[in-house]
Amino acid sequence: MTAIAIPVRKRRLGLVRMGALAGVAGALAAELFAQLCHGAGVSLDAGGVGATKAEAIPVGGFAEVTLMWAAVGTVLAIALARWAKHPQRTFLVTTVTLTVLSFLAPITAGATATSTKIVLALSHVVAAAIIVPALARRLPR
Repeated sequence: MTAIAIPVRKRRLGLVRMGALAGVAGALAAELFAQLCHGAGVSLDAGGVGATKAEAIPVGGFAEVTLMWAAVGTVLAIALARWAKHPQRTFLVTTVTLTVLSFLAPITAGATATSTKIVLALSHVVAAAIIVPALARRLPR
């Protein structure tokens, strides 16, 4: 099967559009997941690394952080599309690794209930499950 050459500008624009759409979808899903968990009784109070006091994560906080990281993922996808030998594979390996590493933040959150840490980690998976495949599909194999 022969790959079809897509002009760099068109590919970049496609990645930006997909990153924006997937970012919004991932942000809404992560926020909805967190609010459903909160509604089921899980506290959304979390502290930073080694904190002695937890603070409430505001409504919209999950969406805001997800959008920020979706933008970072989109920039990564654009860079890999340009410079990686196997952009799709490299993107998938990198983003899955980064998603796993992102669990360190909830795990090390001080003054944070275990149930909250689990919700925080799972919200990373919820967002990544939407954003990563959407961007990966737009990258050359």
